Amino acid sequence: MVTARPADDDPPARPAADLAARQAELVAALVAGAPVPPGFDPAPLAAARAALLRKRAGDVARHWPLLAAGFGADWPATFAGWAAGRPTAGSLRDGWDLARALRGRGALPPLGAEELAVREATDRYDGHRPPRPRRLPALGRAGGAVAVQLAGRVRLLRPARR
Repeated sequence: MVTARPADDDPPARPAADLAARQAELVAALVAGAPVPPGFDPAPLAAARAALLRKRAGDVARHWPLLAAGFGADWPATFAGWAAGRPTAGSLRDGWDLARALRGRGALPPLGAEELAVREATDRYDGHRPPRPRRLPALGRAGGAVAVQLAGRVRLLRPARR
């Protein structure tokens, strides 16, 4: 079997490690807000980044429908503004992290507060590891919403409306 030898003017083949490094740079630029890697056109990369953020917003809205509904038509922009420089931790955790960040800024809508309160009462999430169900009675609070979990049942307590 005869194999072709590269001509002297052909560039040397890049090693697999270099290719993996360039792929990692591209992925970081698409999902984590890293700079555009050399050799890539910024405009198509920005369009791909925006499309991925819209897709992530839709995935998070499926796990956090009340949070998304609380923002209405502003949901995609709200999520994209928060997620633009963050790699995903998964849709459930992204929504939880966003809801907690909004609560900390006092910007969590009432529907999102109710949903977060129920999640905090039913599951334990430390911000790093996947959520785990709570076994003991628990209380979740967000905004004006309070959720109580006892024996596997959750009761959402809403403040009195005036």
